[in-house]
Amino acid sequence: MVPRFWLKVARRACRYSLHRGIHALSAEKTESILQITRRDGRYSPQAYYFIFDALDFTIQRMRKARHVTGKELLEGVRAYATESFGFLARTVLGEWGITATSDFGEIVFNLVDAGLLSRTEKDTRADFEGLYDFDEAFVEEFRRSLANVTLA
Repeated sequence: MVPRFWLKVARRACRYSLHRGIHALSAEKTESILQITRRDGRYSPQAYYFIFDALDFTIQRMRKARHVTGKELLEGVRAYATESFGFLARTVLGEWGITATSDFGEIVFNLVDAGLLSRTEKDTRADFEGLYDFDEAFVEEFRRSLANVTLA
């Protein structure tokens, strides 16, 4: 169970991402995302804005601009979520309806179906399934990094 104080911090993080997303995307893209969330209510609009931010983050980390695979995007998502939300990353993502890597695939393909992202013939939803465990990626990894800082 997450203490109430940290849930408030996580909700603020969710509002920040929503605010940032609305201003970072065109009105047309924002409306398309809102239509997606009305059609498929599993994920909040913030989850879709986050994917765009994580994709930008991932592309910036690459040496050369090119198509990003599902695996590459998921690694970028993990790094971006950890950098953005710290040990609250899992909680924030959960608030948006994201509890497994396959959820990112669903979000990406909803964006592809809406014409907001593109894909190659090789890209599938299966590319996003089971790449990492959320507890391991966002909780245990963060605990280990804190332990290393404390021991240093």
